[in-house]
Parts: sequence; structure tokens; C-alpha cells
Amino acid sequence: MSSLNLDDFTDLIERPDGGVRRDAEARRERQIVPPGSLGRLDDLGEWLAAAQSAVPVRPIERPRVVLFAGDHGVAELGVSARPAGGAGELVREVLEGGRPVSVLARRLGVPVRIVDMALDCDPEALPEDVVRHRVRRGSGRIDVEDALTLQEAEAAFRAGVAVADEEADSGTDLVVLGDVSVGGTTAAGVLVAALCGVDASVVTGRGGLAIDDLAWMRKCAAIRDALRRARPVLGDQLQLLATAGGADLAAMTGFLLQSAVRKMPVVLDGVVTAACALVGQRIAFRAPDWWLAAHDSGEPGQAKALDRMALEPLLTQGVTVGEGAGGLLALPLVQAAAALAAELPEQPKESEALESAEAPEVAEASEVPSEQ
Repeated sequence: MSSLNLDDFTDLIERPDGGVRRDAEARRERQIVPPGSLGRLDDLGEWLAAAQSAVPVRPIERPRVVLFAGDHGVAELGVSARPAGGAGELVREVLEGGRPVSVLARRLGVPVRIVDMALDCDPEALPEDVVRHRVRRGSGRIDVEDALTLQEAEAAFRAGVAVADEEADSGTDLVVLGDVSVGGTTAAGVLVAALCGVDASVVTGRGGLAIDDLAWMRKCAAIRDALRRARPVLGDQLQLLATAGGADLAAMTGFLLQSAVRKMPVVLDGVVTAACALVGQRIAFRAPDWWLAAHDSGEPGQAKALDRMALEPLLTQGVTVGEGAGGLLALPLVQAAAALAAELPEQPKESEALESAEAPEVAEASEVPSEQ
């Protein structure tokens, strides 16, 4: 039995401040650009104001990319274009600055934090601050065995909670959440299919490197087999993560929920983060109010999860690489919404407008010489 009571999150998580959002809407109506003319930027600015409980909204000054990393045993079946156990190499490339997320983060001036939860590599090969939360080396092959023990799932979930607390305590004001994994989209597909009650074929995508038809069929079969094992434990979300998720997915779920507790907004990157968010919604129904969907990657599992949570992606770029790259593309949009909401001037009040209109007439009248 786990000592972790997930029901506590239902009580701890509040919605963003509705009163502040109404104040933000009222302020928006007074600004010089008509309401609605900025499209979704209006909604984004009001959402940020409610999340920050501040009008005008504060600028996003300390964003951060947080990536949870892990290898998944199901990758042994050839469900990914990358070799099984290859996530450690991806992590090294991110750290060395050679991945898309590294390039975008440099350009935007956003720090990147990587949290190893279950990489299948020697921990000495990576920095201590990356590996210190690791739960195990690789996750189990979910089509035939559990990804984790229940104790490992709890440890991973608690690690995610701890990382969220560390970020909130350090002053991070928005997180772009992503994953660095091999086989992670297969585990994500199982979670989405189980929670949405659909078949494997509905959620099976091509992954980050666009696998061929044979690999897609292997992936679909793996999700189908893992789904049979996942459905009996749908009522216990921690057990579901242990059965069909993985240490990185369990940690991301804990991170998302604790971020909502700490009122720290999170931008979701791709299908893996969407699947974890869907698990989080099942645990605490108010939690998705603190999350934004960055982009539509084209992965069917992501679309299904976001639809279930009523989250509309900000961008449609078809970015499937993961690693938070799509999330970073949406960050300037969020920052622009905050700037516009805070800095656009308000229309002058009617009395002020009348005074300014009358002032020239008074001046002209004073220039007419009086009769002697």
C-alpha cells in the first residue's frame, strides 16, 4: 500500500482567482484597442492575471524549461525510431547545446533543467544535479510487465512534487514542461487510451522521428497489450502510473499537480505531458485551469487528451521532437499577452475627453479682443 493520498490534491488546488479575472476583463474593455481585436492574446492576458492574482498582470520574467527524462522498456519492441536506451544520449546533447530545445532556450534566454528519473545509463555519465532524483534504471516493458513497482511510482511522484516546490521557491513564474525519453509516447498512448476509453489505434502516433508503417503497427500492438493491463487499475491513478506509465511520467504528474498547488502556471509541450496532465485531471479536476497547451503536434493521443481537458493549443506547428521545443515556441506568445495586458494605455474617461476637446475653444475665445 502506498502512503501517498492523492485525494489531498483535490482540496489543495484552487482555481485561478475569478474575481481578479473579471477585473482584468474590465481593464481590457477600457484599453484603447477594442476587446477581441487581439484574439487569444486577450484570453491569455486575463488567464495570467487570474493565475498571478494581479491586475495589471506582471511580466513573465523568470520562465524555465523543466524536462523529465527516462528510458522505457517497451522501446525494445522497435516502437521508436531511436534505439532502446537512447534517452541518455539525448540528454547529453541537450546539455551540450545541440538539441532544438537548447537552441531555442539560448535564443530566448530561458534556463533548462533536466531531471533524470529512469535513464538507462550509468549515473556517473551525467551531472549530479541531473541524476539526483533517479528512481531506477529504465522502466519495465509495459506490454508484459509493470513499468514500476508501486513504491517506485510513489518515489517518482514525490520527486516531481519536490521539483515543483524547488522551482516555485526559487521564483520561477512559468514552467515549460517537457520530456526526454525513448518509448515515452507509447506509454503516453496507453494512459490516454485508458482514461478516454478508446482503442489503441485511436491514440497511436508516429512519434518524434515519424516511424514507418511496420513500426507503427508494433507500437499499436504494444499499446493494445498494455491497455489490457491498465484498464483494471483505472480507479487507482498511482497504480495506473506504475502499471503503464514510467518514472518520468509519474514524476511529471506529481510536478503538474504540485505546480497547481503552488499557483505556478505550466505550459504543456507534447503528447507525453498531455497524458500526464490527463492523469492529473483525474486526480484533481481543478488542476488543468493552471495549464496551457503550447501547440498541436499532430499526435492523435495529444489531441484526445487536450480535448478531454478542454485545453486549446496556442500554436499549430506540427513539432513532434518533444524536449519542450514546442512549448518554448509558445513562450513569446504568452509573454506578449502579458505585456499587452499590462502596458496598453486605457482610453481617456469621458470627462477628460470633454475637457481636452473644450480646451482649444477657450484658448481661441481668450484671443478675441474685447470691445472698448
